[in-house]
Amino acid sequence: MAYEEISVMQHRLELDGRERLVVTGVEEVERFDEEEIVMATTAGTLVVGGTELHIGKLNLDGGELHVDGAIHTLLYEDKGPGPGQGGFLRRLFG
Repeated sequence: MAYEEISVMQHRLELDGRERLVVTGVEEVERFDEEEIVMATTAGTLVVGGTELHIGKLNLDGGELHVDGAIHTLLYEDKGPGPGQGGFLRRLFG
């Protein structure tokens, strides 16, 4: 019996000297300008901050994005804990 293999894009970051960034596992670029690039990845929303940022290569079929510029921050945005999750104080005070 043949089983169909499910391919999941792996998420990976490769930063070279804070000037070049390669991101894999990219599902969508939500917005971008010279100071910020926001993208949906298989590991969550990733925000790249910096100056003079530009997208050198974008391949959504392969899930790969190349960014050039002065990269200052890499930040993953969380949606926050779901119902019944989080610490004791969060559950106690809502």
